[in-house]
Amino acid sequence: MAKANAYGIRSVELAVRDLEATKAFYEAQWGLREVARENGSVFMRATGKDHHVLTIHQAPRAKLMSIDLGAKSSAEVDALHAQAVALGAAVLEAPRELAAIAGGGYGFALQSPEGQKVTISAGVAVHADHEQDASKPERLSHVVLNAAKYDEQIAFFRDVLGFRLADTTDFMDFLRCCEDHHSVAVARSEGASLNHMAYELPNVEGLMRGSGRMKQSGFDIGWGVGRHGPGDNVFAYFIEPNGFVTEYTTGMEQVENDSYEWHGPEYWATAFTRPCRWGMAMTMAPGFRDAMKGKIVEERNARCEEVIAKGLQNGLKGAAE
Repeated sequence: MAKANAYGIRSVELAVRDLEATKAFYEAQWGLREVARENGSVFMRATGKDHHVLTIHQAPRAKLMSIDLGAKSSAEVDALHAQAVALGAAVLEAPRELAAIAGGGYGFALQSPEGQKVTISAGVAVHADHEQDASKPERLSHVVLNAAKYDEQIAFFRDVLGFRLADTTDFMDFLRCCEDHHSVAVARSEGASLNHMAYELPNVEGLMRGSGRMKQSGFDIGWGVGRHGPGDNVFAYFIEPNGFVTEYTTGMEQVENDSYEWHGPEYWATAFTRPCRWGMAMTMAPGFRDAMKGKIVEERNARCEEVIAKGLQNGLKGAAE
């Protein structure tokens, strides 16, 4: 029997400390817009058909909450659920009708070996309109996860969710589940965190204009503009207000069938200039590698908690006096 597989990536869910400030950034600077909200959560769409590509939730600490993947049909959702159960994956929610506020549809949720929630859904509402602004993202392109349980994480996406291995470098595996060269990648790390999320723009002109808007708004490029080896996509990386790394990308390599040839670390070490095919983006901004390891998110969480703690202490001291 053929293995069931997820098909493409729909959205990512983040917990954020300041919901309205984060929403304002993603609208004014990044190029998304609110499509729905409910009980401290905001759903944001890109210019393309997907109901939403980002959900932000008000919370005390910023963190990755979920990766939302697609499936071609409700039957494929059920097949993926059965496959997950058979392989002993941690199923969090059985297949069910999903909330209309999030586009509805039918899906279930499970947990990766490193604790990330992953949802699979089909039949989610889509938009008929398309905003004609190439400087704004059309969709979510891919998500990269840092992993300490590296082999287990790769096996989860490959065996449970039906991803195929596209390429492997000396520190990262690229996994595909649709025509895109990769929808998820897993990076070797000391612990689990979000490395970055990437949003697709229509072309290089749009990527440059969007990057210019970010720079004019005070968000400098942390890495780029350049062109990756695996995936062949153009990139520009930034740090958003919560400390997450977010990427503008365009031109992801398309894989039309299963004839794509996997390449390993030896190939990628010599086939192209590293870390940028063009030889342009050869270094990152100071501290940017720490941001990709999730350390900036944790530092900003800690600073926020310290401010709150001091405020509480001062309040108690004032009350005592």
